[in-house]
Amino acid sequence: MPTIVVDVMPKAELLDPQGKATSGALDRLGHGRFHDVRIGKRFELNVDGEVTPEVLAEVRTVANEILSNAVIEDVVAISVDGESVPVEAQ
Repeated sequence: MPTIVVDVMPKAELLDPQGKATSGALDRLGHGRFHDVRIGKRFELNVDGEVTPEVLAEVRTVANEILSNAVIEDVVAISVDGESVPVEAQ
């Protein structure tokens, strides 16, 4: 059963309060080499059957319309069983 992974991140131009708080905590705990932390979401979708171009088109639609909020987030990566596929249809 193939697994499709969708990664969603806040848009780069928007403030990421969770990332900022985590960055500050890392610094306070002596891990100051890490900065500009951004926190996103990861979705794993198991698929019955083969991953066809139609399935990929459907997962792109689901990622953009349901899994992410297009106003504040970007779908940054989609992979099938660890192999990256284009986020946008070609």
